[in-house]
Amino acid sequence: MKRLLPLLCSLMLALPAGAAELAEQGLAEIRELGSLNGQALACAQNDAVARIKTLMIDLAPKLRDYGAAFEEATNQAFLRQTQDQAGCQSGAILTLQAEAAAQRLQAAIPATAQAEK
Repeated sequence: MKRLLPLLCSLMLALPAGAAELAEQGLAEIRELGSLNGQALACAQNDAVARIKTLMIDLAPKLRDYGAAFEEATNQAFLRQTQDQAGCQSGAILTLQAEAAAQRLQAAIPATAQAEK
């Protein structure tokens, strides 16, 4: 029993660190979706915007940090797209990129956050 106690304590301490990594990866994917959303908005790719928002509603945990990250990334990408006057990607490409980010988001969301949705 004395040998098990340190092992159990180590495992319990390791779990939050792993969850934090997953949460940070989830935030990165949400920022990616926000960036794609901003590009789609600036380029009037309405179908891509609708799909990205649907992905966010369906997949992202309903937490303030996730929503704020999405909105901030959307705003930054929109401003960047309009200021740089860079060429717009097609809606199909933006949607494909969003689908890939959504798959990574599903893999990155901690199990506890999925239960909160």
